[in-house]
Amino acid sequence: MGIDININKNLEKYIENFSAALHPVQKKIIRYNQELGNIKKMQVSVSQCFFLKLIIKISKAKSVLEIGTFTGLSTLSLALALPDNGRITSLDKNHVTNKKAIEFFKEAKQNKKINTIIKPALETLINLIENKNNFDLIFIDADKENYINYYESACKLLSKNGVIIIDNVLWYGNVADEDNNQKFTKIIRKFNQYVKKDKKTEQVILPLGDGLTVCRKL
Repeated sequence: MGIDININKNLEKYIENFSAALHPVQKKIIRYNQELGNIKKMQVSVSQCFFLKLIIKISKAKSVLEIGTFTGLSTLSLALALPDNGRITSLDKNHVTNKKAIEFFKEAKQNKKINTIIKPALETLINLIENKNNFDLIFIDADKENYINYYESACKLLSKNGVIIIDNVLWYGNVADEDNNQKFTKIIRKFNQYVKKDKKTEQVILPLGDGLTVCRKL
């Protein structure tokens, strides 16, 4: 019987060394984020970058929706794997970080694949649903209070057999600590329970970064 292992910093570095190489601009974004103080934790992990890039290629997705852009590391990871006719719509409400992300997209020559929309994501999602937009893959990594709303919107926008990926579902391991009832731990715990009971998708939680739930629309 196999056992789960603890992914410490040394092992994470080993995984990085034996995975595909990061694009130079991905490395540049990571260096830039290191200077941002505490908000750098909003960045996806390096292992998640590899996973997002690989799943785009495996699924042959061409239309992607991302909820939460930050400085663009996950967006760029997705864009690099898309074919030339692939497109990403990325939603965020922060003008400052979005501006920086666009600079990185241009530097990596991926900006033609990426359309960023700067306004509250729920407003944009309503418009996308009303206009009958459809996506092959949706990545959710934004404000945790709206995770259930984002998930439900994603289900409406996703093509059959399409994929939804949600970040931070392990919340630093706190979701499994019954004595931890802090606000965001409870929010993520409630979200995980909600998705588990939902019949529109089948899902699995992967211990990459801070935890990814991967859902297939039924």
